Amino acid sequence: MKPAFIFHQYVWLVNTLLRRGHMSLSDLDEQWRADEVAGGNPLSRTTFNRHRDAILDMFGLIIDCEKTAPYRYYISNPEELDANRVERWMLSTLTVGGMLGSSAALHDRILLEDVPAGESLLETIMQAMRHNRCLEIEYQRFGCEPHHVTLAPFAVKLYQRRWYVVGDNGEKIATYSLDRVQSLEVGSDEFTMPADFDARAFFADYSGIIADGTPLEHVVARVYGWAVNYLRTLPLHHSQRIIATGDGYADFAFDVRPTLDFIDELLRHDANVEVLEPQSLRTIVAARYRTALSRYN
Repeated sequence: MKPAFIFHQYVWLVNTLLRRGHMSLSDLDEQWRADEVAGGNPLSRTTFNRHRDAILDMFGLIIDCEKTAPYRYYISNPEELDANRVERWMLSTLTVGGMLGSSAALHDRILLEDVPAGESLLETIMQAMRHNRCLEIEYQRFGCEPHHVTLAPFAVKLYQRRWYVVGDNGEKIATYSLDRVQSLEVGSDEFTMPADFDARAFFADYSGIIADGTPLEHVVARVYGWAVNYLRTLPLHHSQRIIATGDGYADFAFDVRPTLDFIDELLRHDANVEVLEPQSLRTIVAARYRTALSRYN
């Protein structure tokens, strides 16, 4: 049986139990056949138990059973998906992939964003991360000459349709975009993963991929018109919150390190966002607008 077909069955079980709650095996089987998960074939207890074990290994989700009749099954730790973003992202990706796979007739009506480069290097990077081996990278920043980097890879991150690898280059923890990698291979040098390194905590104060030590700031931005709902439903940073509202605007507060990534996100909303504080960031944003306007003048 093809792995994609098996993954589709795992995802169906997880999503069905998350959506409907407690279900007996007969209820699951009835819905399984109605949804033609396995071509209309029944869900046997053996298959169900095998899938339960695989779902625990893959997503960390426990499919438990009630202790008394009618012995219905349920996911006893749904909060695991909130706590672990990788598993949540994996479940979301597999769910969408399953829907797209079952909608082949609509392939020309389903539009996705391309990730221009990087996926082909991920397997090599993961191999180095699993075995704590350094990467030997030929890297070329935009507008610069290529140079060699020996990197102890700590983590990978997807941001704005680009994959990045984060690690120790011998001088500091740095980030490298995979679309600027000329060549990459697993080297012979080993490294010890720092026990205190937490990739999520490393980026927690930043909005984006740049982690350059910019000081933490309390940022307040006044957002106007349609952009209020846009930011409300798609926050720029996990610290984002609304602290005041008025006629046609809302004031958003952030506790963030305002790097170029964060500034670019603010500018993306053009005249609908006005930085109120700190004054230093307001000055930077105003200068960016003046530079843009001068090009038109």
